[in-house]
Amino acid sequence: MSDTQAQFSVLKQTADPAVADAIARLIADGKDHELNRINTLDFSKRTGFDEEKVISGFLHAARLGLFDLSWNVLCPGCSGVLDAHDTLKSLRPDDYHCGLCACGYQPSVDEQVEVAFTVSSNIRRIAAHDPTTLPLWDYYKQIFWSSGIELDESSFASLTEEVTLDALELPAGEKAVLSLQLPPQFIIVFEPVTHSAHFIDVQGEPTTERQQLGLIYNKAHPPTGSTTMRPGPLRLVLDNQAGVRTLPTVFIADHALHELLGKRRPFLTAKRMLSNQTFRDVFKADNLNIDQRLKITSLTFLFTDLKGSTALYERVGDLAAFDLVRAHFRELLEIIASEQGAVLKTIGDAVMATFIRPEHALLAGLRMRTAMDKLNSERGTADLVVKIGIHEGPCLAVMLNERQDYFGQTVNIAARVQSLSTSQEIHITGPVIDSPGVATILEKEALKPIQKQAALRGIADKMVVYEIP
Repeated sequence: MSDTQAQFSVLKQTADPAVADAIARLIADGKDHELNRINTLDFSKRTGFDEEKVISGFLHAARLGLFDLSWNVLCPGCSGVLDAHDTLKSLRPDDYHCGLCACGYQPSVDEQVEVAFTVSSNIRRIAAHDPTTLPLWDYYKQIFWSSGIELDESSFASLTEEVTLDALELPAGEKAVLSLQLPPQFIIVFEPVTHSAHFIDVQGEPTTERQQLGLIYNKAHPPTGSTTMRPGPLRLVLDNQAGVRTLPTVFIADHALHELLGKRRPFLTAKRMLSNQTFRDVFKADNLNIDQRLKITSLTFLFTDLKGSTALYERVGDLAAFDLVRAHFRELLEIIASEQGAVLKTIGDAVMATFIRPEHALLAGLRMRTAMDKLNSERGTADLVVKIGIHEGPCLAVMLNERQDYFGQTVNIAARVQSLSTSQEIHITGPVIDSPGVATILEKEALKPIQKQAALRGIADKMVVYEIP
């Protein structure tokens, strides 16, 4: 058995076997571009497999060396990849700059960091492993733009024919001259390798006199510049001193370009990855650095605690109580994973978990109550009563006690809200109940939240919370 066959054999044991087979077929039969920066959500949609099983499958495949995992910082404007990292630890907290959009951004892992998978060069060599050999438009599609840009044949034709005045591959150390006819529109001369851009504001009366503009590409990544010109002929001189091949492209920045770049499809975000149980289990080494802080603008936290666990141990004895608590943990952890959540840690008889959206956390909470009722019924007791609290808001992803964790007031409030429960009711906050997905669940389950004011320990002002009976 070859090394690759052995890897696939292990993959079928660790991931869903059907997903593992689909991944094997992709590697064997997929076109080169289909194996570069794979969008796992799109793969799930095309194959019909559950998203969580697909993400888990690719994570296990990456752990086995079949794929390289990349964390790509994206421009929220054009979805261009501003920087690509092979580990979470490499993400910088400082601003990233997009030359095409002429904007700087401080990355948030919510929607600005894409997690993608590229087949390992040890498994199959593809063109993207050597980006300098990719034709100009293939470079844009496979290297510059993220997997969230949806470039079908129609939009690609629009890109190359309607919104591009000219484009060329310029080898290192060479010069080129482009003769252009400037239309009365805003023009961007963009270079995706060095991420540099020059804006030409074309306005005024047309001219027949040839205008001149010279641009130099170098390793210093020159700042974005701008020039005002008149409609008419332009002699554009390009000098490549960057030491690598560059790809100067002249775009017409009108509604057609914005419409084209606005065609997006969902992709796997770093926020979702950090709340994925498989990632937390198998990529423990890819944690943050001790002094690293990643901003998350919205994350949902669920806290649970087992009511009266001390009295339970006294009442039924250590051995019986331990079995009950272990059964309770088994149910809770399975529910959290199945609702697209991840367990951050257990503290005594308590669980702290994260979810991408509030509705997933609420569904998990409701299922937890049902599971405890079932366990109690099977054992003829009423010993397992889980108190649950849910809150959503901004936080920081940090390293605490050698594990990836979260910090901020959102976490504190979620923990305090859980403590309000005295039985199996669930307490949620305003941001949670305001979620459209949560409203749909409450209506479907015929649950009427009870609004009340609550004083939370360590929180200065009283908060409005909602009890789900």
